[in-house]
Parts: sequence; structure tokens; C-alpha cells
Amino acid sequence: MDSILVRGGRRLAGRIPISGAKNACLALMPAALLTDDPLTLTNAPRLSDIRTMRQLLESLGCEVASLQAGGVLVIGAQEIANHTADYDIVRKMRASILVLGPMLARDGHAVVSLPGGCAIGARPVDLHLMGLERLGATLELRDGYVHASAPSGLRGGVVDFPMVSVGATENLLMAATLARGTTVLRNAAREPEIVDLARCLRAMGAQIAGEGTETIEIEGVARLHGATHPVVADRIELGTYMLAPAIAGGEVELVGGRRELVAAFADKLEEAGVSVEETAEGVKVSRHNGRILPVDVETAPYPGFPTDLQAQMMALLTLADGVSRLEERIFENRFMHAPELTRMGARIEVHGGAATVTGVERLKGAPVMATDLRASVSLILAGLGAEGETRVARVYHLDRGYERVEEKLSACGAEIERVTERAA
Repeated sequence: MDSILVRGGRRLAGRIPISGAKNACLALMPAALLTDDPLTLTNAPRLSDIRTMRQLLESLGCEVASLQAGGVLVIGAQEIANHTADYDIVRKMRASILVLGPMLARDGHAVVSLPGGCAIGARPVDLHLMGLERLGATLELRDGYVHASAPSGLRGGVVDFPMVSVGATENLLMAATLARGTTVLRNAAREPEIVDLARCLRAMGAQIAGEGTETIEIEGVARLHGATHPVVADRIELGTYMLAPAIAGGEVELVGGRRELVAAFADKLEEAGVSVEETAEGVKVSRHNGRILPVDVETAPYPGFPTDLQAQMMALLTLADGVSRLEERIFENRFMHAPELTRMGARIEVHGGAATVTGVERLKGAPVMATDLRASVSLILAGLGAEGETRVARVYHLDRGYERVEEKLSACGAEIERVTERAA
């Protein structure tokens, strides 16, 4: 099993290219099920989650080709040969549920296993199912599978989400493109990944208005066609690498990133004393003198502070000159990285959905274990700013969401390598 070895104490300098967004690509790929023409995605990241979604689509009868070393995906669903998304694939990743809406909209029936993914708290699919029922689907949960049918096709309707859900918004947005009549999604998610999906669907012939706001309106069409669409830059990868020079010191330009994708996060970085500057090619982050200032953070749906950057931000605040408080409002079980940071000398107290971080002057390298995707990279970031050697185990989580992390950080002067543990 692989581990990441980090030797801290090196200031960073250089440029890091930001990959296409994993979470955007995982919604764009199932959109190919809505048409019998090929859908071409450029700037696709090369990640294990993308491979899992590819495996799932191929199991349904899609043909998926990778071009230019995996940066371009061409997905063809001339016909959906199999309408059952099996547990063996779906259990690996919660985004697998996003094949439900497109299959139901196109062919009127689908059977999809309840999904899996990171163990960071309850992420139920009830909002997906409630929304599809509003569009006329008949649903039954049986033996761990969602059995969905709409033999006469879906019909437009009004869906009021009781809480904001990115996945449910994506599923309903795709399903509504082929529903008869008008669909209105209220309290819809506003994330850049939603906007990116809407732009792709519009390029395929969908009629959509209001993406990026709380109300999205979709006028169903009889057919969608193929398109070529570039995947938006990964705002979570962007925020993660913005933290690298903030923790280790130095200056790094994140090429292809845009501040608007992480505005609330960038504001907090500046509040902590880190310089964030927009450039012609991306975003430049630097920290040269003095300790980090303490800040309070509360996660929230977009455009608020992203829950997917909370663990990484905690790594920074362990080195602040004072006391910071982080409140997790999205997932109830997302402080599993705190005990591992404590092994490195951090002072963290967790009480329910809040963590109090009392900054220390320095962290010390230690063997630690990743518990989920974002926790894994938070420990790597902490290692960049720690004295000595940090070994992060169970980094298979990391490969689900970060492409070539060792290469990108090494190019800026970090001493980091992947090591393979041999079985005894």
C-alpha cells in the first residue's frame, strides 16, 4: 500500500497547473447518457474517481475513449444496453447516483444501487428521489437498489429542495432536459460545477436558464445532441494548492485558477495574513514573513466557505498565532483528520460540529493516517510546514481527487515522494 513521505521546512516557489474539476467531470460524464451522439470532454482530470465513473458508464453500454493522455474523454451512448448500475461499482463513489436521472429521462427506466464513497457523514439520496417523483417517476427501494420507472416519460414540475444539494440539483437538471414541459428547481445549488454542467447541457441543445442562482428553469426538449465541452478548473484543488505556500512559506502561482471560484476561501486566507493576487494566468499566493493570524471559519454551501477545504484550512490554522474556530455546517463527521494533526503537535479540541484550534509555533513530522480524500491532503500540507519527516498512510483516498500531487509540489521545491510499502 502506498504512502506519501514529506520532509518539511522547504519554502516553495514556482507554478502549479490546476486540473479540471473532479466534481464537475463526474456530473458531465453521465450527461452523455442523454444522447446517442458522442460527448467530448476536454481538460478532464486523470483520477481514480474518473476511472470508476468510466467503468460504470461502460457497464451500461457506453463506449469511452481517452485521448491526449487522458485529458480528453469521448463518451458515446448510442444505446443504453444495460439499465442496472451494480453495487460492485456504485459502492465506490457517491457520484454514481448521477446516472439515475439521465437513464430515466432517456429510456424511462433505471435500476441503481444506493451509493458509497468517503465516510464523512450521511449524504442521503432522498432529495434525488423526491425530485424525480415530482417529475412523474415511480420509485421503489428494494434490496439496496433504487428501481425507477417513467414508462410515458418524465414531465416538467416544480421541485422545492428543503436543503441545498449539489448532487440532487445535478441529477434533476439532467433529467429535466428531456422531460415534457417546464421544470423549476428552487433552492438549487449554485456551485460552479452546476454552472459548468448547465453550459454543457446547453451546448447539447438543452434550454436552461438561471444556473448559478437559487432558481433554475428548464424547458424540456425532445432530443439532445453531442457537443465538445471543457471541464471547469477544480476549485478545491485550487484552494488546496493555495494553502501550500501559506503553510510552507514562499510564493506559488496557480495556473488556470480563478479567484472567483474560491472567493470566500481567498478572503479567509487574506484575513490570516496570506497574500492572494490575481494574475494574467491564474492566482498567485505568497507568505514571506510572520506567523499566520487566527481566523474563524464556518462552512456553507457555495458561495460560502467550501466544506471540501475545511480540513486543509485546519492544517494552516494549527500554525496560527492565536485561537481559531472552525464550524462544520455541511457534514457532521468531518473532523477525523483532527486526531492525526494532533499527532504532529497540533492543539485541537473537537466538540460536535465545531473545532477549536490553538496555534503552535511549529508542527513536528510523524506517521499519520488518511481517513478520507480531503483529510489526506490536509496531512500532506501539514507535513510541508512541519519539522522532520511526515509519512501519510492510506493515500488511496488521495488518488480519488488529486492528480500528480507529488509532481506538482516537487516542482515548486517541496521534498515529497510516494513510497510503496511491501507486504511482509
